[in-house]
Amino acid sequence: MQKNTQLYLLLFSLYWAQGLPVGFMTHALPVILRAQGVSLAQIGGFGLLMLPWAIKVLWAPLVDQSGISRIGHYRSWILPTQLLTVMILIFLSFLPIQALNQPSYLLVFFVALFVMNSTGATQDIATDGLAVSILKGEQQYLGNMFQVIGSRLGFIVGGGAILWALDWLNWQSTFLILAGLVALNTVPILFFSEKPKVSMALLHTKYLIDPKIQGTLGQRLKHYLRYFTHSRVMLSWLVVLCSIKIADGLSGPIIKPLLVDLGLSLSQIGIYITMLGALAALCGAGLASFVLSKMSRAKALILFSILKVISLIGFVWLAFLHEQGRIIQPEWVYLINALEDMFAAMLLVVILTLVMQYSRKEYAATDFTFQVSLMATVGGVLYTVSGVVGDYLGYANYLFVISIIAMLALIPLYEWLCIEKTQNIE
Repeated sequence: MQKNTQLYLLLFSLYWAQGLPVGFMTHALPVILRAQGVSLAQIGGFGLLMLPWAIKVLWAPLVDQSGISRIGHYRSWILPTQLLTVMILIFLSFLPIQALNQPSYLLVFFVALFVMNSTGATQDIATDGLAVSILKGEQQYLGNMFQVIGSRLGFIVGGGAILWALDWLNWQSTFLILAGLVALNTVPILFFSEKPKVSMALLHTKYLIDPKIQGTLGQRLKHYLRYFTHSRVMLSWLVVLCSIKIADGLSGPIIKPLLVDLGLSLSQIGIYITMLGALAALCGAGLASFVLSKMSRAKALILFSILKVISLIGFVWLAFLHEQGRIIQPEWVYLINALEDMFAAMLLVVILTLVMQYSRKEYAATDFTFQVSLMATVGGVLYTVSGVVGDYLGYANYLFVISIIAMLALIPLYEWLCIEKTQNIE
């Protein structure tokens, strides 16, 4: 029992440490940059920071194959990545926040955060590998639960609490606290004794080294992708994966700056937007699980996608009121944001469930990573260019266009549903 508790504490700490900087970059950073006068176009360019999370599959084989056995295969990756994250956060604490509207300081800030994201993505690969190797049977359910709780807590603290703290702490103190939390979450892995890694096929890229598949790397990759292109249902599912995150990618750099321009303080955004939104997301994940027990996955995907579009229309309404100079009660902003976070979490649960459904047992991790990376890549690319368009059109017009695009993105969902029904009948 004590050993199990140690394992769960270990996973909780690692995913919390991982979620802290990610929460900062996805929730707090757009707000901070906008408050310092950074343009929407420049904020949109910061979407490139999330690129390492989309392409981490490219260096996953290195993490999975190379390691120092006397330290522990995955520990030899986790320890230095944790340390590097702490060092980068300390470095960021010495950058003057008032100078972030200057191109030179903004570039240094961007590079530092990109390195930290690359480090975090590498830590994620190693932590996932460690989790797979140490969790057995019934431990997997509880282990995954602690993973979710840890990462969500990281989002809450790194995103919401940071914004709240910036109202009464200075920039340096806030980042030093963030660095201290990451360092604190490194303690459990220091005292964990990792068993020698058993030789196995690569978790993330088995298709690249499978001895059954002969030929060049390109030929092996072509052989792997054949699974996703050999049937109408799989092709339509790929289209769904590419289209379902279009609205999120386009609206990503706009929503948080809109909240700043609506007059919300950093503490209001930190507590009532980020923290309350995270709690709403947890409720949404639980509600999605209940709905999936009563409804098919395909129908749930359609329903949750429609709800997500409705929540986006709520932001369109807020943007039009703002541009008309109307007074908006903060409670309406909090409610719309909480609903958006809840519906987004519900949608994510069913998407990941279907991603798992379409993953082959022999290539489970590879198929799962490929599908998730595809969504992340589409969203990330659109994130980087959306700020420029948002600057040109303005909040209301741009969000209105995005809501129309989100409605059109329901068409591939319907076509996939029809194809899947036909296949099941056959």
